[in-house]
Amino acid sequence: MAAYFASLNPANLLGRFPAGIAQGLIWGLMALGVYITFRVLDVADLSVDGTFSTGAAVTVMLILGGMNPWVAMLCAACAGLIAGAVTGLLHTKLGIPAILAGILTQYALYSVNLMIMHMKANQAVSVDKYALVVSGRNVNHAILIGGILAIAVVLLLYAFFGTELGSALRATGCNPEMSKAQGININVMKVLGLALSNAMVAFSGGMAAQYSGFADVNSGRGAIVIGLAAVIIGEVIGEAVLGKRLNFLGRLFFVVVGGILYYLVYTLVLWLKIDSNLMKMFTAIIVAVFLAVPYLRGQAQSSFSRAGKMAARRGEGK
Repeated sequence: MAAYFASLNPANLLGRFPAGIAQGLIWGLMALGVYITFRVLDVADLSVDGTFSTGAAVTVMLILGGMNPWVAMLCAACAGLIAGAVTGLLHTKLGIPAILAGILTQYALYSVNLMIMHMKANQAVSVDKYALVVSGRNVNHAILIGGILAIAVVLLLYAFFGTELGSALRATGCNPEMSKAQGININVMKVLGLALSNAMVAFSGGMAAQYSGFADVNSGRGAIVIGLAAVIIGEVIGEAVLGKRLNFLGRLFFVVVGGILYYLVYTLVLWLKIDSNLMKMFTAIIVAVFLAVPYLRGQAQSSFSRAGKMAARRGEGK
């Protein structure tokens, strides 16, 4: 045990943190897309795993074809938008439950992504040959670009959800029946929300592919869980810091913070020399713990709970 702790170098951990922050910002953008469906629209969308890979595949193949990386990421966002709209149409027009519609889209996208990459499981793109937006070789630049994009996206989303269309989308997720009674076409809102969400996920996938230097058909596997982890961690931290002052803008901001914290924890786990294959289990535990925190806090503050504890104490006193 002493030899194990002696082998851990704190300076090495601090040196890894910038890379964790850079990846956290990139995945924080993806988590904002997950937030739209999970919290705003109240829909379980599992097509995220597929659209993240689609964004990576489209971006890399367009860059290899000579397209500007920024334009390539915008094209990737359009591809994600189409995939999200397909999920929405399967759900609203064919009556398929949202969770199954997402699974079907994700399943189909595996083949689509292979076709985009010319039937290859992965495609590499080198920072030496192309002027990539971000790269793992220049972490500080990646943090700067990721931070600017995160702030811009948060502000744009906040502005959008303050419009009449954005408010209708939020109302649909909050109370579909009441929204329908107010004349809102909730089916259109669901398709719009799923399309917007997956566009952001695909955009993030394009950034992640440039940062890592390749696109892989399995790069999006588990993306939905990481996105949920970022959302839940961000919400819990935001409520702990701001309490009742946490507004919608703050929630969007803390979703990105949640992505950063998740990857810092991931970096810590790797630094502790724990097998990276166990990270999915740690992610599940992290999400479960942070999901349980609001419930346990509510139970502790409940008047019925306090009354029960007081009655139990009186009984013990007798």
